[in-house]
Amino acid sequence: METVQSVRAIIETGGKQYEVTPGLILRVEKLEIPEGGTFETDKVLLIRTPEQTLIGTPYVPGAKVIAKVLKHGRGEKIIVFKFKPKKRYMRKKGHRQWFTELQIEQIVVPQ
Repeated sequence: METVQSVRAIIETGGKQYEVTPGLILRVEKLEIPEGGTFETDKVLLIRTPEQTLIGTPYVPGAKVIAKVLKHGRGEKIIVFKFKPKKRYMRKKGHRQWFTELQIEQIVVPQ
């Protein structure tokens, strides 16, 4: 296993896919890891280095991404408004989604 600085990867977490590079700060769905902890995932869908591109089926075997948990928080409020004309029906709700902020430390590329 080697670590490469000019590498990109696509990972899956929280039902979504993210393109990551070392040093990137990323907001993902809330993870149950304390602040300052380490997040490690082997759900790597694709790795791209200057020499090669590895595509997983569905994941690349032996590849992993290591990140540091910076903080937890809640996003901006969005308004959910439901309205039915001529029926006197209106509902207004607000929602703030929980998130975890990660800093990608390294992407481990299999040999």
